[in-house]
Amino acid sequence: MTVFNLASQFTMIELAKMMANGNVVDVINVLATSRHFYEDAVWIQANQTASHVGSRVTNEPTSSLRQANQGVAATTGTSRQVSEPICRRESRNEIDEAILDLVPAGQKNEVRTQKDKLHVSSMTKDVESDFFYQDIDTTPEGIDGLSIRYDALSDDYVYGCGGTGDDTTSLWIVEWGPDAVYMTYPQGSQIGIQMNDKGLERVTDSGGTNEYYAWVTQFVFWYGLFVSDDRCVQRIANIETAGAENTLDDDLIIEALNQGRINENEASKRIYVNRTLKTQLDIMAKDKANVNYSPMNAFGENVVGFRGVPIRLAEQLVNTETAIT
Repeated sequence: MTVFNLASQFTMIELAKMMANGNVVDVINVLATSRHFYEDAVWIQANQTASHVGSRVTNEPTSSLRQANQGVAATTGTSRQVSEPICRRESRNEIDEAILDLVPAGQKNEVRTQKDKLHVSSMTKDVESDFFYQDIDTTPEGIDGLSIRYDALSDDYVYGCGGTGDDTTSLWIVEWGPDAVYMTYPQGSQIGIQMNDKGLERVTDSGGTNEYYAWVTQFVFWYGLFVSDDRCVQRIANIETAGAENTLDDDLIIEALNQGRINENEASKRIYVNRTLKTQLDIMAKDKANVNYSPMNAFGENVVGFRGVPIRLAEQLVNTETAIT
């Protein structure tokens, strides 16, 4: 049984342990209990305020065989700079003071906290969905998610299962790390969701004309996505979510894993699937003759792994993707 040690990963959960603000830690704990994405993702502070500039290797230097009394030409690798945006999500929780006036004094904060957690849960879903699906062309204030970066079967790291129509889904293999795939947040800012108690504010009702006073909590989440090496993401697309044809194929997962980087960071890889695909994989795993699947003790819980790579549930992966070509 494989055991994974995540102590070296700069995840949001680990960084939250260093924070003194109790509210922030409580919010991070909500993330940890609801989203595998937040347990896995590596977060790095950007080198700019609203964007992050990094480099991707385009060519490696070459070597030569050398004979005595002959020289060797100098060579160098090449890379290109890439600038990725960082976007900002916000949410507000407003509770009419008239409602809290009816709540016993000792329970007012608890009522606000419960409502705040609903906003946190909603925001975590939105960010996870953006990680996979957001498109700058249609949402200029956002980021390009993985589906936009790996959007054609002709791409080196995209594989198709043969499904058609708009009822397909994808399996993703992601290698997390500072030289692989990581999330960014603005220079000098705070990682993750910032929860600001604004106190009692005058607000406008839904009609936009009348005002009243409400207790307000503001939520802010800055995030960006950087892929340092294209090999660190593999997509198996066009997987039919119903029926018996063009469903998930074990052989494609093996092919995708072998096309990724094979190095000492194998423990940083994750397989992301939605609930439909996870069910298919769990059914395959129960077949003891299938040697690709194995039980693992990762993240302090029992999970199913494919050839040693943990299979993680990503709820925001949909069953209604349009098949790519």
